[in-house]
Amino acid sequence: MKLTSYTDYALRCLQFAALHTPSLVRVEDISRAHGISRPHVVKAVHQLGRDGFLETRRGRNGGFQLAIPADQITVGSVVRTTETGFNIAECFDRETNTCPLIDACGLSRTLNRAVSAFLDVLDATTIADITMNPKTLLDRLEPEVGMRAQDVA
Repeated sequence: MKLTSYTDYALRCLQFAALHTPSLVRVEDISRAHGISRPHVVKAVHQLGRDGFLETRRGRNGGFQLAIPADQITVGSVVRTTETGFNIAECFDRETNTCPLIDACGLSRTLNRAVSAFLDVLDATTIADITMNPKTLLDRLEPEVGMRAQDVA
């Protein structure tokens, strides 16, 4: 399985916000810390806000923060929100399938179980789980960002 860059960026935004809870963080902070273009971060933050994962505030002192606790946001729920589908083989999409073996082939059942297992692992992992080592993560991010976490609250 390969996730899109967009999903990766969305997860980084949530992780960054979790690391700085309860302070607000800015799009620019994530953009600099991860070397992601500002428009990509804006798009991810917008969707995460619309889908209820982030609370966003506009204006000069604006930014965003987690809308719900990190231990209640599963990686699986974010992936399902940001990925367009999990059709990893042609036979997963009944509308476009041309394989004559559909419903008779064990490969499609095996691949379907693999996708389910993949999502099960992501559903068992929260944003809090991926921020369990905050000092190490912040030590790697903050020198590049010049964080003002204390000033943002």
